[in-house]
Amino acid sequence: MDRKNFLKLSTGALATLAMPSSKPTITLPVMISTWNAGKAVNNIGWKILETNGKATDAIEAGGNYMETLQDCCVGLGGYPDRDGIVTLDAGIMEGRGQCGCVAGVEQIKHPISVARRVMETTPHVLLVGEGAKQFALQNGFKLESADLSPESQKVYKEWLKKSEYKPAINVENKKGNGPFAPMYFDDGTLNHDTMGMIALDYAGKLTVGVTTSGMGFKMHGRVGDSAVIGAGFFADDDVGAATSSGLGEEVMRICGSHLVVEFMRQGNSPEQACKKAVQRIIKHDPVKAKTLQVGFIALDKKGRYGAYAIQKGFVYAVRSATENKIIASKFMI
Repeated sequence: MDRKNFLKLSTGALATLAMPSSKPTITLPVMISTWNAGKAVNNIGWKILETNGKATDAIEAGGNYMETLQDCCVGLGGYPDRDGIVTLDAGIMEGRGQCGCVAGVEQIKHPISVARRVMETTPHVLLVGEGAKQFALQNGFKLESADLSPESQKVYKEWLKKSEYKPAINVENKKGNGPFAPMYFDDGTLNHDTMGMIALDYAGKLTVGVTTSGMGFKMHGRVGDSAVIGAGFFADDDVGAATSSGLGEEVMRICGSHLVVEFMRQGNSPEQACKKAVQRIIKHDPVKAKTLQVGFIALDKKGRYGAYAIQKGFVYAVRSATENKIIASKFMI
């Protein structure tokens, strides 16, 4: 190479280095949550995040809000299992590896708060059933009535006429008396769903949380992915966090949320990572996949977010300083 061409290349390289990046800077904090209900949940969490609050506090507050409602599938207002008992699952995980879960909890209003107490005050990760309830009572939580809500009682009596379990997919928003419409079976009875939430605070710390009453009319003792670290939720401050919604058994089979985070670790965007996890589920049984729904949402450490689902109909909510909206997820089938 002669001296003239070398100088041209050197000058061009310096000019390139001096050019400012054209990529927009994402402003923290950010919170994303599953389903239409996630918009209201995000707004609750945002009040904490925008005042320099912690991601964990935002997740707990959002979960508590959902657990208080009487017309949705999260909390004691949810529909019962086949034995007529409402059992709750919840979990929370911080990006540095701290985590806590409870499963099969009865008569406790805020299972996500109990899960946080497990994370912060015990050497354990998961407490279940009577042990979880005993732990909650010992830590100041009150025992609530075991009676079903009027709506739950009505639908449960109707379900007992046939006692058939036929979960439907993508039927959210068919009907509902409250601010959100929960998921229902084709005959109008409630199916299930999970409130999954991810928050990234000003300090760059991630927390993910889930809370649910599980599948309507499930077998007593059934625990879904919502209380299982790596399945229903996972967080790593070095990479990002993910959570899932839909048929929990299929998510557990692939350790879905952990898989999404690992795909992001490999350099995939949040949306690409969610898509690859969905493809993994479909690959296991393509025929079965046509009859079920699973959706993932993910948020990386830079504040970028994404989602992907098996079927059309999965949506999620985003809240930041510049966005407050519901987004329809891309889907495979």
